[in-house]
Amino acid sequence: MSTIARTPAVATIRPRSAGRDTVTLVGRGFRLARRNLDALYTGLVLPVILMLLFVEILGGAVHTGIAYVNYVVPGVLLLSAGFVSAQTAVTVNQDMTGGMIDRLKSMDVSGAAVLAGHVVTGMLRNIASLLIALAISFALGFRPDAAPLAWAAATGILLMFVFAFSWMAAAIGLVTKSPEGAGNVVFAMVFLPYPSSAFVPISTMPTWIQGFARHQPITPVIDTFRGLLLHTPTGHAPLVATIWCTGLLVASGILAAALFRRRAA
Repeated sequence: MSTIARTPAVATIRPRSAGRDTVTLVGRGFRLARRNLDALYTGLVLPVILMLLFVEILGGAVHTGIAYVNYVVPGVLLLSAGFVSAQTAVTVNQDMTGGMIDRLKSMDVSGAAVLAGHVVTGMLRNIASLLIALAISFALGFRPDAAPLAWAAATGILLMFVFAFSWMAAAIGLVTKSPEGAGNVVFAMVFLPYPSSAFVPISTMPTWIQGFARHQPITPVIDTFRGLLLHTPTGHAPLVATIWCTGLLVASGILAAALFRRRAA
């Protein structure tokens, strides 16, 4: 009995079984999501509400030099992704505090698959949310003039950031004490797009905010996405965005792995 219940079972990384275990846990994640109406609302309905809010209600009062729907779409995509990623933090915390990890310890489940299952599930939810937001933006007049290669590059930088943020959400789920706390911390971080170039030009902001807005991770991602699709100037934004995304991904992955090993033990 002591052999079956040993802690290393869930903390060990075994490449051959990690992929199979990840697929199984991703399936579990989707079954849980179907039973969670709040998560379904966040992923499917919220992007529609955000796009209508910014474009139809607020857009007429904002002047950016281009059609506001074209200007605001990248920001709404990241905002939607942030709200959806909050569910990743919540589900990770629920597993850690609700006894699920104790069950996995007796089932010889790959430790790498536990967090990967949550992150992959969150990424797939995010992709669905982003597609819905894009569909609504086209219905509202979003008209990018970009070649397929530019679309691929813009999609890549967006997904890289969402992937990094998903791992950050997983780390938050591990460090917080309750699912509510995990969700609240991520929701607080979701508001990071507001002091950035996502919704208004940075030059229109108060001077004391402009420095932060120009040097936080959201702005280069937004500027890169917007520049690739709409041919607006990007400067060094693609390089800066790649550095930010890579740094956040590596730091969040290492932190999440360390926190998981400590809490699983």
